[in-house]
Amino acid sequence: MQTKFTLKEAADCMKAQLMSGGTGHTAVRSLLTDSRTLADAEGCLFVALTSDRNDGHRYIEELYRRGVRHFVVHAVPEAMRDAADADFLVVADTLEALQALAAAWRERFTIPVVGITGSNGKTVVKEWLSGLLTADRQVVKSPQSYNSQIGVPLSVWLLQAGDELAVFEAGISQPGEMARLERIIRPTIGILTNIGTAHDAYFSSRRQKVDEKLRLFAGAQTLIYCADQHDVADAVAGSAQLAHLRKRTWGHASECDLQLLSTTVHEGETLLEARYRGETIHIRIPMTDPASVENAMHCWLFLLLEKVPPTAIAERMRRLPVIEMRMEWKEAINGCRVINDSYSSDFHALQMAVEFLCRQPGARKTVILSDILQSGRDERSLYADVARLLRSKGIDRLVGIGAGISRHAEVFTGIGTFFFPDTDAFLQRFPLSHFRDESILLKGARVFAFERIDRALQQRSHETVLEVNLNALIDNLNYYRSLRRPGVGLMAMVKAFSYGSGSYEIAGALQFNGVDYLAVAYADEGVELRKAGITMPVMVMNPEVQSLELLAAYNLEPELYSFRLLREWRKQLATPTGHPAPAVHIKLDTGMHRLGFEEREMPQLLQALQELREAVPAFRVASVFSHLSGSDNPALDAWTRSQIAAFRRMSRQVQEVSAAPVLAHILNSAGIRRFPDAQFDMVRLGIGLYGVGADDEEQAFLRPVGTLKTVICQIRHIPAGDAVGYDRGYVAAQPMRTGVIAIGYADGLPRRFGNGRGRVLVGGRMAPVVGNICMDMCMIDLSDIDAREGDEVVIFGACPTITDVARTLDTIPYEVLTGISRRVKRVYVVER
Repeated sequence: MQTKFTLKEAADCMKAQLMSGGTGHTAVRSLLTDSRTLADAEGCLFVALTSDRNDGHRYIEELYRRGVRHFVVHAVPEAMRDAADADFLVVADTLEALQALAAAWRERFTIPVVGITGSNGKTVVKEWLSGLLTADRQVVKSPQSYNSQIGVPLSVWLLQAGDELAVFEAGISQPGEMARLERIIRPTIGILTNIGTAHDAYFSSRRQKVDEKLRLFAGAQTLIYCADQHDVADAVAGSAQLAHLRKRTWGHASECDLQLLSTTVHEGETLLEARYRGETIHIRIPMTDPASVENAMHCWLFLLLEKVPPTAIAERMRRLPVIEMRMEWKEAINGCRVINDSYSSDFHALQMAVEFLCRQPGARKTVILSDILQSGRDERSLYADVARLLRSKGIDRLVGIGAGISRHAEVFTGIGTFFFPDTDAFLQRFPLSHFRDESILLKGARVFAFERIDRALQQRSHETVLEVNLNALIDNLNYYRSLRRPGVGLMAMVKAFSYGSGSYEIAGALQFNGVDYLAVAYADEGVELRKAGITMPVMVMNPEVQSLELLAAYNLEPELYSFRLLREWRKQLATPTGHPAPAVHIKLDTGMHRLGFEEREMPQLLQALQELREAVPAFRVASVFSHLSGSDNPALDAWTRSQIAAFRRMSRQVQEVSAAPVLAHILNSAGIRRFPDAQFDMVRLGIGLYGVGADDEEQAFLRPVGTLKTVICQIRHIPAGDAVGYDRGYVAAQPMRTGVIAIGYADGLPRRFGNGRGRVLVGGRMAPVVGNICMDMCMIDLSDIDAREGDEVVIFGACPTITDVARTLDTIPYEVLTGISRRVKRVYVVER
């Protein structure tokens, strides 16, 4: 890996005080801002970023134990002051220091640099443009959507000797941010994609937002934009700061450099006809949507300005890939899980995909990787870096597909390997039965058609899926985290198959993102998590007597809510098992009258706890807690406060008789925001984690996590007077057009959703359900909707929401979510 700076040089760039145990000449090769993604400690410089929700200084000790020795901090942690072999670069602001270092690295390069900004299309234009140009030169680009105040410096850091063109994207959300990114990227060529409504709330006017984005091009030489966007054209024309720029435009007006004359859609393609320098030219793109046409026009004009031959442009544009803005993680055969990230295959994209693979708990890890094409690097050096990456991340097996990676099979030591010349050979020769209970990453260049491997590995062909957005889940988690007082822990509820969203998949994401505790309902749910590799503390809320031995064997912490359970747990602790005794959680009943010890029972409970601790020294109480029965209902606030007061009295007594600290917690999702003075030592996050707020105010801060969707299997034309469905539940009053969709009550769609009561989303419009819900399907009215067989149908998601569906069914979102059948395939989505 290339040495970029010495520590002393880095300190000079950042204006840092270097507190070093060495000479300051140690090489800095890589930057790290997320401790969870460490690949190689040698030459790694960790920048301890701070935010409202986290502080990188917390992870310095852990990184030191893992071999990292160089840190950018605003203060040296007390525990690290005696680490003689650690180097600290002390600065006032670690984010500014990171940006200054990246800006200094950028100054060493004189190659053309393309800077892309806009409200939409940045990532697509960046991916397309870099792909269109790799045949002509070595291109470096921003990984994924690395366009933020942190992502941009990490992108620019990727510049290396031999690069001939750089393509970086920049995104902002409020005034004052773009000037900082401009100093890092310093683009020579600019592309402004478009201006939409994103982040409007942070700007006083649309013009202010346009002006802010245009700051990226203050030092550029050329700017490409669409002249049809009049607010952009007016802002460019009126900017004295941009007067020096060569403006190159596309649009429908004759004065545009690239005048778009017509667009014709035919069989999944769009033919674009345009005039450039007096000549009529054409390209085809394999998409039909207006956004893709707009993104393609930016790329087309750029290629023309770069003097790429028109025939080469036409050929390349016709092969433009669909850029997936997310990774999908699906259930697969033989207990496996598949992560399909085959839309790009460069080394940096591979790094990020492997990091995501390694976040998945437990199980073996397999990477199926094609040749990395058009990297511009020496082939042996490239695959040696790939081998080091896979070894450092503990990958168990590599399946290499392609002549290039196969030529260098010998560098992949320490990993189980199989190599095949092409995808056909892999599918013909490799028994899929060899994949079992493992996580599999597919990472392949487009020409290798890894979608065929993806299909072969799929567990189910049922077209109804529950799409679970893990980014939304973590955004919701972070919202509730922001409401906590400092030092308050967080327990996440993953019972009932994580409210229908998937057990270990959700638990793994929460473990990776630093939740303190998980909670399940029954022992077998906890055992499943342990077998899947979940190592964090897990509370079991409904332990059964016959499961106590299982709890001890898998280090699952039971909730004890009765004297009977206390006696049985005492017996369990007295029985040698060879396993350490898990801690327990004491449930108090403060008025809900479901489970728990009542206040009148406190003297007896305290005596029982003292006797148990004296008889069994290993006995330990981890927490004491209770359950609010109406924290989401303002009409019950007085009752809720009485519950909190009772809990305060009762929990204090348990804490006073305990030999070790005991956590106290009573707040659920709704209570975290509505009763902040009752956060105690920990809060419990349930339905809010999955995107359901207690009221409209809270809902505005949450994102829907689950989207239940299916497809139209068949479209039927029903004459007036004919009936639809079982029992002739619906009779057509006039001729109508219906669609049969692949979801029924066996999938979790209740029968009471039928006969006009429920509505689903088809092509942006709501379609009523007609007739009775069948076991495996139901029918919808498409009379006024332009739809085709195979079109997507949304049962709930962003619209309609799960709360809308619950209201229709006269129930609560909990019941809707947990009622989704296990036969419905869960697809886990990670946005880029």
